[in-house]
Amino acid sequence: MKRGSRKTGDAAAARAAVRQKAAQGLTAAQTADIVLKALDDDKAEDIVSIDIKGKSSVADTLIVASGRSQRHVAALADHLLQKLKDAGAGYLKVEGLPHADWVLVDAGDVIVHLFRPEVRSFYNIERIWTPATPVRAAHA
Repeated sequence: MKRGSRKTGDAAAARAAVRQKAAQGLTAAQTADIVLKALDDDKAEDIVSIDIKGKSSVADTLIVASGRSQRHVAALADHLLQKLKDAGAGYLKVEGLPHADWVLVDAGDVIVHLFRPEVRSFYNIERIWTPATPVRAAHA
């Protein structure tokens, strides 16, 4: 199949199938609780949980955390995957584990981003999902 030839309906159907498979395991709230506890137990830094329900069809919760080094980020991801599997998570997908600068863990309705501090500050993805302080226009 050529890149980009998948129709929007096909992509939506594929994502719905993934969500259904994930729903067979844990709820989004249970998954988020497991993730937050695992990251805290493994000494992740600057853990942020962002509720993105209604803002994105991709997930309900986005969790962002930092590790102190590539080795720490990789260990956080490995331990997190093991704890989610042990808890009965129905769907897990991981990207970026070999380099461990930025590891993405897709657990269905919960997406986890694990960064080295320098990479996290460069991409600053929290800014995309958190509400900005409204800027008031000056009246002329």
